[in-house]
Amino acid sequence: MTKNTDRIVVGAIGGAFGVKGEVRLKSCCADPEAIADYVPLYTPKGQAFHQIVILGQQPNGLVARMDGIVTKGDADALRGVELYADRDKLPNLPDDEFYHADLIGLAVHDTGGKLLGHVRAVQNHGAGDLLEIHGAGLKSTVLLPFTMATVPTVDLTAGRIVADPPEGLFSDG
Repeated sequence: MTKNTDRIVVGAIGGAFGVKGEVRLKSCCADPEAIADYVPLYTPKGQAFHQIVILGQQPNGLVARMDGIVTKGDADALRGVELYADRDKLPNLPDDEFYHADLIGLAVHDTGGKLLGHVRAVQNHGAGDLLEIHGAGLKSTVLLPFTMATVPTVDLTAGRIVADPPEGLFSDG
């Protein structure tokens, strides 16, 4: 599986906000309004947005105007669509922070070197990031907390993660 590392998900369109083409915008950026700094943003189908104007905030994100979205129908048609920015427009991260896209596909080994599986996705349900691990020998995917205690080493160059999972998390039974 080849993954596209030239673009990174920075947000998603949540649908219409009002009837004049404004959108609800979910930002994945540390500073949510910084999403507008990374234009052009692209949809998975290649549609580009070259201008984003942040109009305000709401409980679950931002309210924005995006070029090419002029009606409520336009906005609703894009509900749930992820937005990608070119990687070279994004800031470099400190050594202990990672873009989720860089973690997907990495091999996960325990501290003894045994392969546990591969990262399928990175999830966050409000209490911190979880690595979704899948692989041979696992009856279902395993959600591994992405903390320094359970994931002491991430080596992007080697394409591997060393994990010290809680006892029983990867057990067969």
